Amino acid sequence: MGESTEKALRENRAVWDAWTRINVASAFYDVASFKSGERGIRLRDYELGEVGDVAGKTLLHLQCHFGLDSLSWARLGARVTGADFSEEGIAAARSLAAELAIPARFVVSNLYDLPTVLDERFDIVYTSGGVLGWLPDIVGWAKVAAHFVAPGGFFYITEIHPVANVFENEGVQPGELRLDYPYWTHEQPLTFQVKGSYADRSAPTEGLVEHGWDHSLGEIVTALIDAGLRIEFLHEFDFVAWPMDFLVESPDGRWRLPPETKGQLPLFFSLKASKPA
Repeated sequence: MGESTEKALRENRAVWDAWTRINVASAFYDVASFKSGERGIRLRDYELGEVGDVAGKTLLHLQCHFGLDSLSWARLGARVTGADFSEEGIAAARSLAAELAIPARFVVSNLYDLPTVLDERFDIVYTSGGVLGWLPDIVGWAKVAAHFVAPGGFFYITEIHPVANVFENEGVQPGELRLDYPYWTHEQPLTFQVKGSYADRSAPTEGLVEHGWDHSLGEIVTALIDAGLRIEFLHEFDFVAWPMDFLVESPDGRWRLPPETKGQLPLFFSLKASKPA
C-alpha cells in the first residue's frame, strides 16, 4: 500500500474517531433505547433471516464502529468479536459491553492488518452498512474476510449496492439520477471535506477530510470467490437503509426511488459465501 493510500487511511481514521464521539450521542443511533432494551437488537429483519440462528456460534464483526450491531448479535447468543481501526470506536464499544454486561470482545486494528492481531477462525464473519467504500483494496479485503471463516462457516455482508454509489447524493432532487462517480475500482480515492456526521449533519468537523473508493459488484463477488469462498446467494434490494437525496423515505423507514420513477435500480444487496468444510 503506497504512502498516499496510508495517509488517506490515517485521515479516515481521524474522521471515524470524531464521528464516534458524535454518533454515540446522536438521535440517529439512540443508544439510550439500546441500553434499555426498547430497541435492543439493531439488525435488519432480512439479516436475521439470512444469517439465521447464531446462538453458541463464534462471530467476527469487521468494521464494527462502536459496536451496536456486534452487541446485538451477542444478545442473540453469538460469541462476538468486533474489530475496527478507530480507537475511539473500540473504546466506546468496550464501554457499552461492560456497562450492559454483554460478553463481547473488541479489538483495534486496520482491517488489512487484522490477521496479525487475531489468530482464530470464526463460524460467521459479518460486515454491513457503508463499509466497503472506505477500503482501497477489495481483493485484500476479501482475503482477510475469507481468512477468518472457519471451514464449514460463512461470510455475510449487507451493503449499499455499487450502482447506487455512482449517482450524486447531494444537492439533487428525489428521482434525479445524476451520474457523477466511478463504478469500477479506482486507485486514486474520491476526497471530500467532512460536513458533520451522517448521524448529525450539524456536528462540528472542521478540518477533517474523508477518502473513498468504489468497487463494482462483479469485483466484490469475484474477489470473494478467488479468496476461496463459495457464493451461496446474492440478493439485490430496491432500498437503501439510510437517507439519500435522490431517494424518498418509505413507510418502513427505508429509502427508495420515488414511486412515480420509471424503471428500477438495485440500491442495496446482501451476500452469503461459505468455506468448504
